Amino acid sequence: LVQCSDSGISAVPINVPADTVKLRLEKTLISRVPRAAFYNLSELRFLWLTYNSITSIHPSSFVNLKALRELRLDGNLLTSFPWEGLRDMPRLQTLGLHNNRLSSLPAHASLFLPNITYLDLSSNRLTILPAELLDLWFPLPGQQGGPVQRRILGLHDNPWLCDCQISMVMSLSMSLGSPVVLMDQLLTCIRSLGQSGMLLSQAELSRCMRPSVQPAATRVISPLGSNVILRCDATGYPTPTLTWIKTSAYTDCCQEDILENSDQLPRNLESFMQESPRVGVRWSIISMNGLSYKDAGEYRCQARNMAGISEAPIKLKVVGITRISRLPKKSQKTPPKSSTKYRKPNQTTATTNIPSVKENTPPNKTQTAPNLV
Repeated sequence: LVQCSDSGISAVPINVPADTVKLRLEKTLISRVPRAAFYNLSELRFLWLTYNSITSIHPSSFVNLKALRELRLDGNLLTSFPWEGLRDMPRLQTLGLHNNRLSSLPAHASLFLPNITYLDLSSNRLTILPAELLDLWFPLPGQQGGPVQRRILGLHDNPWLCDCQISMVMSLSMSLGSPVVLMDQLLTCIRSLGQSGMLLSQAELSRCMRPSVQPAATRVISPLGSNVILRCDATGYPTPTLTWIKTSAYTDCCQEDILENSDQLPRNLESFMQESPRVGVRWSIISMNGLSYKDAGEYRCQARNMAGISEAPIKLKVVGITRISRLPKKSQKTPPKSSTKYRKPNQTTATTNIPSVKENTPPNKTQTAPNLV
């Protein structure tokens, strides 16, 4: 254990023994943590930088801390945190950011928090929880790959907006078998910035709405080799996220060899685009170029949010290109005029053109424009 509480220290010391396991730098004048500040401390497991004057941390400050289990930054002046820096601490389980000045949590923070089982964000200036964090903390059935991971969260003493996300955190954390335990369940929220807070249990919050999915078309037939775009739109609150799944191949396709060698189904598709033009709305498209029989089958557009899951199927059929012969040229001989003496009213004369034996015109392929659905 190495502990420094000298109020005269203004920079991270560089003469710490390399075999240090626990380092505490507390109540100093340190204002910034530079790049690779602890690079020589590869054995470090506990790092406390509490109640200093830290305002900035370099994204690469924690390089080579692969054994670190606990990082405490309570009581500083941080307005942001380099979440991507957590990649340099793969064994980190405890992260303390209590009593700082954090005003927002970016959505990408969820990418670096899967292993954190103790996260203290209390006594900051946070107002909104991104939906990505809720997906991480409260995975939907079937979304969790392994056993459910229990987490302890500190969210109290923040000016949360009275919205669906914070309401779901409160209700889900109190449910039986919840994967999340709140340090303090007396959360407060405000209706708008500048207003006084009220207990979350007394606020009338926006209700979560299960996603609703509407595909642009439920059945698509497209020629072999053409291009096609499948689209679906979803509404819900919080704004749902969309995924595409191919659930089955096209069963009545004549290409049996392709069906036998097709990939294992169902499978999630990775190459697609989605955007959210406004809160509560999201659309997604999947583009396929040069269609083959292997692309045929049933696709499902699936929407998820904290309120549930909805999906809509789209069936794609790939057909072969039809050949149509060119109409023969008209014969030079003029057919004899038929008598109109006994012709019935509105009766027309049918003329049959017989192609010349010498004419050998190759058939034309029908041109099909790309399908945009």
